[in-house]
Amino acid sequence: MSQNANGYCVFDTAIGPCGISWSARGITHVQLPEKDRPATEQHIAKRSHGTPQTPPPQVERAIAEMNRYLAGEPVDFSGVSVDLEVSEFHQKLYAALRKVAWGKTTTYGALGKTIGVDDARDIGQAMGKNPVPVIIPCHRVLAAGNKIGGFSAPGGIMTKEKLLTLEGVQIGVTDDAPVFPGLFEAPQRATR
Repeated sequence: MSQNANGYCVFDTAIGPCGISWSARGITHVQLPEKDRPATEQHIAKRSHGTPQTPPPQVERAIAEMNRYLAGEPVDFSGVSVDLEVSEFHQKLYAALRKVAWGKTTTYGALGKTIGVDDARDIGQAMGKNPVPVIIPCHRVLAAGNKIGGFSAPGGIMTKEKLLTLEGVQIGVTDDAPVFPGLFEAPQRATR
């Protein structure tokens, strides 16, 4: 499936400017906030191979859903059309991952078992190449023992943990573990 991205734009969200690119068939890339708006735009422009444009209605709907999600509202992105130039393995994996609902998590191993792949590292590597984070919720995939694992989007595992916290998921919370009560608040110690 060819991407043929015909446009991209940068839009403001509760966590900062995000980028999105699209083709006539669907969303091709999502860029979570970089250090500033120009960096976000540079990154989405490079990935999209498109030109800055006003988004068509279906992309406007996806942007509105992203804004709702990043403001803390439960959103189901399974109906957002994507146009990804990825292998059959990635397509199968991403389709299975899109079924992991808001506030739920899975592990690399468990996700692999659902598609018949035994090596969790293959799953982890595929998650690192996800071109549409949040729409395909790779942040909901944890390492063995429900540990945070990795995250290739800007901010790395801090961003992953914040997205999970946004959904009400707390990973490894103990008296000494950091808790992220909101997207803009500094880490605090749990109090009981």
